Amino acid sequence: MADHTSIAKALVDSHRRRETFRPLDSNGSLDEAYAIQDEFQRLLMADGAGDIVGYKVALTSPAMQAFAGLDHPCAGAIFASRVFQAPQHMDLAAFQHMGVECEIAVRLATDLPTRPDGHSPETVAPAVGAVMPAFELVEDRNANYDEVDAFSLIAGNSWNAANILGPEVTDVATLDLPALKGALRVNGKVTDEGTGADALGNPLAAVAWLADQLAAQGKQLERGMFVMTGSIVTTYFPQPGDRLDFTVEGLGTAELTLASA
Repeated sequence: MADHTSIAKALVDSHRRRETFRPLDSNGSLDEAYAIQDEFQRLLMADGAGDIVGYKVALTSPAMQAFAGLDHPCAGAIFASRVFQAPQHMDLAAFQHMGVECEIAVRLATDLPTRPDGHSPETVAPAVGAVMPAFELVEDRNANYDEVDAFSLIAGNSWNAANILGPEVTDVATLDLPALKGALRVNGKVTDEGTGADALGNPLAAVAWLADQLAAQGKQLERGMFVMTGSIVTTYFPQPGDRLDFTVEGLGTAELTLASA
């Protein structure tokens, strides 16, 4: 395998040229995939993406994990330039092939240091300052999903392209996050529904997994960062002119419209 920096540079160039997704040589370990991801992130920050202000957790359902050949989620960083507030208007032409995921996002009020015995939803909960409905926009680069593998997904920062955050709710202790129901409406019609439990059984379980994953890389979640905890509905691929509303009971609604062609 080529060195991590060379692979990351080739990935950046491929994105710039809007080339169709092609899987990387996946003979390496997932640790190597995260090492490539680190270099990929460094190059994007040097190119103006901004600081890392949060993280995403991907593959949070058993079906998606099986699809990628994993028995656990994977992670990617979120850059300051890729964070927007709802309601938001986006241009589909800025993406090769946008997918929209509907998630419960969590913002931290305090640092979340490493725990020798690992984190759990219970150890994460005191650090949570707010939760919100949110859209994650993923860029799959017109991938053939039969070719997608975990190594390539991780190396490419788990496809995070933009994040649109809805209204924050700070009275977190009163919320039963796994039980919260969410619905995606497209042009006023409900197209899919889910609950917080669809993200690893509990959105805070996704945060706990992420905290432990970052600890293994010598990193940690910090005060003010937010975590996209995984989609609770099926990824939706929008059309020009679509109006999307993602409503989570007790949290409110995130709104997104897509520019017409």
